[in-house]
Order: sequence, then structure tokens, then C-alpha cells
Amino acid sequence: MIPSQLFVSAAFSVFCVAKVISLDTFIAAVYEHAVILPNAIPTPVSPEEALALMNRNLDLLEGAITAAAKQGAHIIVTPEDGIYGVNFTRDSIYPYLEDIPGPQVNWIPCDNPNRFGHTPVQERLSCLAKDNAIYVVANIGDKKPCNSSDPQCPPHGRYQYNTNVVFDSQGKLVARYHKQNLFMGEEQFDTPKEVEIVTFDTAFGKFGIFTCFDILFHDPAVTLVKDFHVNTILFPAAWMNVLPHLSAIEFHSAWAMGMGVNFLASNLHNPLKRMTGSGIYAPDFPRRFHYDMKTKEGKLLLSQLDSRPYRPTVNWTSYASGIEALPTGSQGFKGTVFFDEYIFVELKGITGNYTVCQKDLCCHLSYQMSEKRSDEVYALGAFDGLHTAEGCYYLQICTLLKCKTTDLKSCGGSVDTAATRFEAFSLSGTFGTQYVFPEVLLSEVQLAPGEFQVTSDGRLLSLRPTSRPVLTVTLFGRLYDKDETNGSPRLTAAMPRVLLMVITSVVYSLCW
Repeated sequence: MIPSQLFVSAAFSVFCVAKVISLDTFIAAVYEHAVILPNAIPTPVSPEEALALMNRNLDLLEGAITAAAKQGAHIIVTPEDGIYGVNFTRDSIYPYLEDIPGPQVNWIPCDNPNRFGHTPVQERLSCLAKDNAIYVVANIGDKKPCNSSDPQCPPHGRYQYNTNVVFDSQGKLVARYHKQNLFMGEEQFDTPKEVEIVTFDTAFGKFGIFTCFDILFHDPAVTLVKDFHVNTILFPAAWMNVLPHLSAIEFHSAWAMGMGVNFLASNLHNPLKRMTGSGIYAPDFPRRFHYDMKTKEGKLLLSQLDSRPYRPTVNWTSYASGIEALPTGSQGFKGTVFFDEYIFVELKGITGNYTVCQKDLCCHLSYQMSEKRSDEVYALGAFDGLHTAEGCYYLQICTLLKCKTTDLKSCGGSVDTAATRFEAFSLSGTFGTQYVFPEVLLSEVQLAPGEFQVTSDGRLLSLRPTSRPVLTVTLFGRLYDKDETNGSPRLTAAMPRVLLMVITSVVYSLCW
């Protein structure tokens, strides 16, 4: 072969390799898993009994992973607590834990299962990934020994972490994340000493990972997107739905849109505990979602996503700051949403323009209903303050919502059905944050993909009449820098353990 031919051949080979290693799209899968739970009595079991339960759940996960791979999925996400369930103490969770190394060890458990001790769960997950040539995301428990030289070491001499792991299509461990923001009741686990920012690169984009309650806080969730520029978030969850604003599919799809990333959310399926709602969400609209409070079975979802989605820029206060805020006056009334006291104003006509303010936040709504029903009441509400139930965090929220009954005192209560469709709506607010998450939730807790948009000047704007009656149209703002305005210190694992316990009890007294 002459030199020129060699050059052309080499260039063509490099081009082909580049095409192979960089994909513009990929197929994502999430599995909403009906977890097999342990004995309701939280007493320790033998390691053999623990592994037997985990293998029963892994049998179900294996079916979902195999099915996803056969349909061309590149990656699948499974839920938090999906392998061993919930309701543990520190002692009763211990038989379910394995020592999980960091990904820098370059380990394929399927090929070398005993390298880090007895790790049958990691071995099985690795083999599922390798045998099906798919990335597998799972949630398990990690144990790390410690001793008296560590002043924060728990009395029993070990740390225990709620842990996400990712195995690539060769079965190699490529990511390990210890959950930072533990939800109330997770006493079986420890908070890591430092926030872990976990990312990994693939041929189909850059991924970040965190778990359930983490989504409501700045670290690591916002940091992954803002500073590490991930394209897709992986999100195992055991999420209990709280209407009107914190239903799983509602808030997770809104977070994807507000942050401008793909979001793969896998939830447990347990309707008795209000757990359902999984989805594959893109920044523009939800691609697939599942919400089912009636059946007992799990659900596999698949959809194609852009590997590197476009992130629009939004000035969340631009439009609203140009509107003169008229006083609410005697029209306004107070109502409670998830223990937070809102200021509301009733929507009295089939069409109208309303403003309602609380503190620094003024919310503006223009709307047109399909009809003004006498048996349903809608209201526009504003909340600007520290949320204090099931966690402390500062919110600014503008919301159009259906009241539970025609009694205005019911506005803000949980309701999942409605009868009023809206021909058009435009909602905006004078937010003091760039982190605002747009929610549109329709009757029977369904999303409205493609029916609305967010404009660059900060309006949540309908594109067409709603396909179902409306439950809520909401702009959910988070002011992370005001989370401590109640004077309570931030809880960190770096604090001495006794001091941490004292502070925790004080904060819980503020938050309940």
C-alpha cells in the first residue's frame, strides 16, 4: 500500500472509531420494582437468610434487566432499597451489607468475585451487566470498618452507607455513591464525612448519580449539573408521593426541565406506602412515565434520549418583575400546603388575571378555563418561607391548584382528581433564585408532555388546552442559600458524634 493510501486508511479508521465511541442518542430504561420486603419485625437475620431475600429481589431485577437489554437499552436504573427493602435498624441491616470498593480499583466482580471478600450481590449485578452488555444501576448497602482513632466512628466499629453502584456493559464497577441527605427514619445508615460528587463518562454522555431525598438539596444534586456539567442524572428512589407538589413524576420531571438534564428516576412500587412514580425525563418533556396506585406489579420503561441535551437559559423573574403587583386585599386568604402557610386568592371567573404575594415573592397568573364549574374551586397561591416538615429547606412557590372541596379552607389539601380543563394559562413569579422547577399535573396524577413550555423570561405557558382536568400548575423554587435562616446549623458528618446527636434532636424539634 502506498503512503497516501495508508494515510487515507488510517484517517478513515480514526473516523469510524470516533463514530463508534460517541453516540448522539441512547436508549434508557428504568424499572419500578415491587420489592419483596423482609420480616416486619426489625430483628437481625443470618447472612444466609439475608442473601436469600436479596436473591429473590435480584431474580425480579434480572428479568427487567434482561428484557431491557433485549430491547436495545444501553443503561437501566433500579430503585433505592430495591434489593433488600425497608424498615431496618442499624443491627438488622448489617447482614445485608457488603464492602463496596471505589471504582478506581478496576474491578469486575463477575470475573473476580472474592477480591474484596464475600460479595455475592456485587458479583451477581456485575454478571447481569456483563452477560447482557448493559450498564446496571442498583442500590445496596456498604460497610466500612473504623476504630477509636476516628472520633466519629460509631460504637459498633463500622460505618454503614446507603449506596448506589454502577456496573458498565463489561461488568466493571464504574461508580459508587454514598447517599448524603438521609431521610427521616434512615438511622440504619451514616452520612458520609464529605459530600460525594460522582460522575462517569460513556459513549452516550456524562452521567451523575444521587439518591431520593438528595434531590431537594444543593449538594450533590445541583453541583453535578452546575459545576460538573453532567448530561444525565441517575436517580434510584424510594419516594412517597405527597400532593399537591411532591408527587414523584411531577417533581422529578420538573427537576429535569428546571436543570436542563436527562433524568432517569426509578421508584419502588408499594401503593400501600404511597410509593409509585418512575420515569424517563428529558429537559423539554417527559419521554415515559408510570404512576399506578392500583396494581401490585412492577413496570419496565424504555425510551430514547439525546446523549447531550440542550440546556436553555431562563431568567425566572424577568417577566414577573415587569408586572405591577396589585394588592390582594380582602380577596386573599390563608391555606396550608404540606404544613406550609400560603396566601391564596380564589379564581372567581372563567377567565382572569390575578396576583398574590407573600414576603418577596409575587405570583402572577393569567388563565382561561373551559368552563367555570360550581362544584370546583381553584386558587392561586404564594409561599415564601422555610419548609419545616420532613426536612428543613427554603422555598418560593407560585401555584395554581384545585382546592379539595368548595370550602376555601380546603385549598392546599391533597387531591388527585379534577373535572376542570384549562384552555390557557401563564404563570410567573418574582423569584429570588435561578433554581425553579416547573410542574403541570393533571387529574389522576398524570403529566402533560408537550402541552406547556417555559419561556426565556420565566413564564410557565400552556401551548394548547389541557388534555385532562388540572390538579396544579406550579413554579417550585428552591433558595438553597436560605436553608439556615431559622438559625439552625448545617448538620455535617465532620461534627463530633455526640454534638451531632444533640443538634439533630434540636433541628427535628424545629422541623416537626
